[in-house]
Amino acid sequence: MSPHEHIRPPEVPACLLALRERYDAVLCDLWGVVHNGQRPFASAVRALTAFRASGGRVILLTNVPKPRGPIPRQLDRIGVAREAWDLIVTSGDAIRGELAARAPGPMHLIGPRSDSVLWDGLGLRLAALESSAFLCVTGLGDFDSDEPEHYRERLARARELDLEMICANPDIVVRLGERPHWCAGVLARDYEALGGRVVMAGKPHAPIYALALRELEVLSGQPVDRTRVLAIGDGIGTDVRGANRERLDALFIASGIHRDEVRTDDALDLVATAHALASESAHARYALAELR
Repeated sequence: MSPHEHIRPPEVPACLLALRERYDAVLCDLWGVVHNGQRPFASAVRALTAFRASGGRVILLTNVPKPRGPIPRQLDRIGVAREAWDLIVTSGDAIRGELAARAPGPMHLIGPRSDSVLWDGLGLRLAALESSAFLCVTGLGDFDSDEPEHYRERLARARELDLEMICANPDIVVRLGERPHWCAGVLARDYEALGGRVVMAGKPHAPIYALALRELEVLSGQPVDRTRVLAIGDGIGTDVRGANRERLDALFIASGIHRDEVRTDDALDLVATAHALASESAHARYALAELR
């Protein structure tokens, strides 16, 4: 008997709006669901806009390692209409409290200096590895060309120094257009494999959901009923497992990082989807080839 023989595949709704009677709000991932880093997915933008027009709330929940401040302008530039969302909550928002608690550092940065908005105003001082109290990882230094193995020696030395790692983006990989790119989460994974201590606040970890649900409560003016909140995302290990941990129904979207595993041409392969979810001990109530 196959170990996956009795796996139950997700339901396939006609579209997001078909679920409106069941859900008052959605926590929707950005990269891989709403855009590919270069352009928006038009069907996804229309779906979220229609959900809001029907009275639903849309919170964009993203593992970007920056506070939300610059994100609306970035979405404007690539063409994601502001009518498609109410609020944005980022991994950067959720992790700033951890960084503030460690001020003044000193902090050793792994990632581009352009991510400095993450720690602006927190009174943290950057330093060389040997002089630091902890690591902050926002990504690989060069998004286009760096590989995880480039950081092997630095991570090994940090482990020898018993430095804690604050990882601002738990994502392992994203697709920029058609090309995969490594994210900060891959270095967190490698550091944990060395026995290093890692702190993360983005999906699938609890702090980002706690922040999003608090802000949804303020937006709605009433307590949040988790059974009426739907989590949408393309990452099984982040979006779907996070939803499972938070007791939220999940809608898995196959247009992102798992696309090659779970789609045949433009069609959703439900059997492959069920197996991919089971392989990460995750469960999605629904699945779509793309958000529509």
